Amino acid sequence: MRALTRTLVSVTTAVGIAAGTLGVAGTAAAAPAAQPAVSAAAVAPRAVNNLGLTSAEAKKVQRDIKANWGYKGAIDGLLGTESWKGIQRPLKKYNGYKGKIDGIVGKETVKALQRLLKARYGYTGAIDGIAGSGTKAAFKRLANQL
Repeated sequence: MRALTRTLVSVTTAVGIAAGTLGVAGTAAAAPAAQPAVSAAAVAPRAVNNLGLTSAEAKKVQRDIKANWGYKGAIDGLLGTESWKGIQRPLKKYNGYKGKIDGIVGKETVKALQRLLKARYGYTGAIDGIAGSGTKAAFKRLANQL
């Protein structure tokens, strides 16, 4: 009987430790798992960047780039990578964008967009590659004139 009790206690202890539910396992076993300092989502570029446009306004932009600049994606109101590739094409042709057609809304994409917005849509800010409130307001004007 004693051997059976010892075996049962050993098995119960092993199962409890493996499951992390044994009350007497101590604080070391109950410590939370270490978390990475920065998550992958924090450093990855955003998949959708409407730069302040509503879904309806973004759809207007998507219709324009579909009709004129080779965009083949959905008209869904979400300016993702493929939408931004379609926006980068005219920016490269007419507004000094020198980067890759990669769909990433980086500093050079925003600078080229700002040049377009300054020339035609009332943007009065600096060509600095920062999509601030003035850039977003002018981008809304562009979308609403399409």
